[in-house]
Amino acid sequence: MSDGSRAHTTSRLRSTLTGHEHGVWSVATAVVNGRPVAVSRSHDETVRIWDLSDGRPVGGPLVGHNGLICNGEVWSVATAAVEGRPVAISGGGSDLIQMWDLATGRHLGEPLDQGIGRMCAVATTVVGRRPVAVTGHADGLVRVWDLAGREQLGEPLAGHTDWVEAVATVVVDGRPVAVTGSNDGTVRVWDLSDRPQSGEPFTGHANEVRAAAAAVVDGRAIAVTGDLDGTVRVWDLATGQPAGEPLDARSPVTALTTAVEGSRLVVLAGSADGTVRIWDPVTGRPIGDLEGHKGMVGGAATAVVDGRPVAVTGSNDRTVRVWDLTGLAAPVGVEHRPVTGPATGR
Repeated sequence: MSDGSRAHTTSRLRSTLTGHEHGVWSVATAVVNGRPVAVSRSHDETVRIWDLSDGRPVGGPLVGHNGLICNGEVWSVATAAVEGRPVAISGGGSDLIQMWDLATGRHLGEPLDQGIGRMCAVATTVVGRRPVAVTGHADGLVRVWDLAGREQLGEPLAGHTDWVEAVATVVVDGRPVAVTGSNDGTVRVWDLSDRPQSGEPFTGHANEVRAAAAAVVDGRAIAVTGDLDGTVRVWDLATGQPAGEPLDARSPVTALTTAVEGSRLVVLAGSADGTVRIWDPVTGRPIGDLEGHKGMVGGAATAVVDGRPVAVTGSNDRTVRVWDLTGLAAPVGVEHRPVTGPATGR
């Protein structure tokens, strides 16, 4: 990539949001009262809400993760709509999985469960018209939660042999699935309608899988996963096979998301070196870098602000940054259906 291209993407910074006292490990986006917001979670044990139109915080920090493990650090957050209400689901070092009303900033009742231990990653989707959360845990299990009924659905999904650090959701052939990545180096796909594992684990990553995202490209569901060796892999979820050659992020991959610009899909990978690298997932062609963070990028999400696609990234430098993605070079003819609430792990 030329220096001119890198400078072009670096100049896309729209705003820098400050207020967290420690590193930001995960971000998600939602719409609250008609306005796009970002939700960030941090090592400072808080969750914060930001108005993406003006860059201002919405209310004060959300607190309530003081637990017995790891001082209540919040590792992962995702958003969903429950009974027409925008909510956030967060968890981490404590043994609490909290739900928050994003319009009021208040807890929605008691935590979903206690005593499970560390929740490393969460994503949301809809199963049988019910909003659900899919959570990955340090015990290697994946759990599914009915958010309206506030209860765990069935037994945990077992198969991973180490921490589950990444979760994403997407619809494959009309059925909601979860994609999970683990420190055991594998990627697994779970059919959330009847709960079996779909096929054999995806192998190829040489190190811990810390990030995952999913989307639909040209009518084909794909998963994107990243590991600590700096490799990003794209998988065809219909066949279970790699969709192209691995992508080189040149640094451990710690966050992944997909974005749509016009009718075109791009993949964004946040890295330990503070850079967000962008590719076309169909051709594997690098598009550019977003530079500005001074520490590891722990979370990435996308939204639409004032009609323009943006990326939202959080970093160990304690900031949340918003980037304008309008006009990114990518091939025409790629359709994308966004997934609900993708998020990555610690």
